[in-house]
Amino acid sequence: MKVLIINGSPRTDGNTSVAVNEIAKTLDEEGITAEVCQIGNSNIRGCIACNRCAELGRCIFDDGVNEIAEAFREADGLIVASPVYYASANATLIACLDRLFYSTHFDKRMKVGASVAVARRGGCSSTFDELNKYFTICGMPVVSSTYWNSVHGRLKGEAAFDAEGMQTMRNLAHNMSFLIKAVALGREKYGMPEIESGAPTNFIRDDLTD
Repeated sequence: MKVLIINGSPRTDGNTSVAVNEIAKTLDEEGITAEVCQIGNSNIRGCIACNRCAELGRCIFDDGVNEIAEAFREADGLIVASPVYYASANATLIACLDRLFYSTHFDKRMKVGASVAVARRGGCSSTFDELNKYFTICGMPVVSSTYWNSVHGRLKGEAAFDAEGMQTMRNLAHNMSFLIKAVALGREKYGMPEIESGAPTNFIRDDLTD
């Protein structure tokens, strides 16, 4: 079983890495392989809504996003971790996730998802909410912990001294491991849940008259 962890920080071995490493270590103890991909310092452009991915089966911009897509396809779970910039996630990470989720057409249902926000002080809750939306639009169960998935630290390495934050990361990893294993057992015994086909609806309709 495997979890893909996307680190959105541009800083190698920064506080986001401290949080990610704590998760990866705990997952390993649970027998789950963690693959960490740090993309915060990569040159990843945003989605331009060209819809070519519908024809190609991948994003037309052939950069790290398509490589991550293959790892995501094979993974049982996805963790997205970001430093907080202006009460939001790193812009490079958001560009990556927009294209990753939109351009990949494999079934993401029951892949387990979790987000982590790292900040000096404020903005963790809004970043946490922002990142969780990627999971909830495509049927991915969201993993919780014993607190919102956030860690605090300003200078490099300070996050390691956030005792509650580090505990939250470990508990998150334990819960993710349990849920991944539970989903595997449930799929084996009951199969995948039934789902209705799409019914896209526009809010403005030209077939209605006053």
